[in-house]
Amino acid sequence: MKEFKSKLLTLLAFSIAMGLLESAVVIYLREIYYPEGFKFPMVLISGRIALTELLRELATLVMLLTIAILIGKTFTQRFAWFIFSFAVWDIFYYVFLYVLIGWPESLFTWDILFLIPTVWVGHVIEPVFLSVVMIVFSVIIHLYSIKNLQTKISSREWAALITGSVMIIISFTLDYAKYYFEKFSTKELFSAEFYPHIQNYMNTYIPREIATEWFSAGTGLIFIAIVDFIIRNKKLIKQMKLAA
Repeated sequence: MKEFKSKLLTLLAFSIAMGLLESAVVIYLREIYYPEGFKFPMVLISGRIALTELLRELATLVMLLTIAILIGKTFTQRFAWFIFSFAVWDIFYYVFLYVLIGWPESLFTWDILFLIPTVWVGHVIEPVFLSVVMIVFSVIIHLYSIKNLQTKISSREWAALITGSVMIIISFTLDYAKYYFEKFSTKELFSAEFYPHIQNYMNTYIPREIATEWFSAGTGLIFIAIVDFIIRNKKLIKQMKLAA
């Protein structure tokens, strides 16, 4: 338990610092592209800056994954540390934005959540809620790992977690995709000839709604996976105690 607390505090400090770094970059970008305050529709970003931003997001994920690999002893522990650091980073990203520039105005403010592989949009409350769920699941995994180093997420639980996560991603990207297909075809999506025209159109996009049914179903699957993990590992711990 002492080792767990030490790792927890170390990763907590790292993730909070990453949240500050992320918010600082976003503040710089908003000063350049949204000097009067961030709001939709999105401002067209130059190709080089857009590529840099995509690479920065990818680099952030690599950094969070790397420290999780260094701290964890097993694949399951590393996964748990990764979702913990990702969640803390995400929550404190919003905390620092609010402290430094007074944004978001509320938990129901629209935000650009991610850019890989396409634009994700949602209210601030949705990623914050998911981050809290990730932190709770991470702690649960570690509490069972302390009792049994062989603690693993089963294939059934992985299937529910992955499917649920994909459904949540769809919920964040579906409105943006619908906006595109209201005017363009799938063929045009892969046509370089139409790219500038399409890009200009997409930068008039204003979020209308997230796909609530996809978000709810995806979240439900994740909760099912977590509950299944708890029940299964409770039984395993009980069996180990009886066998001892």
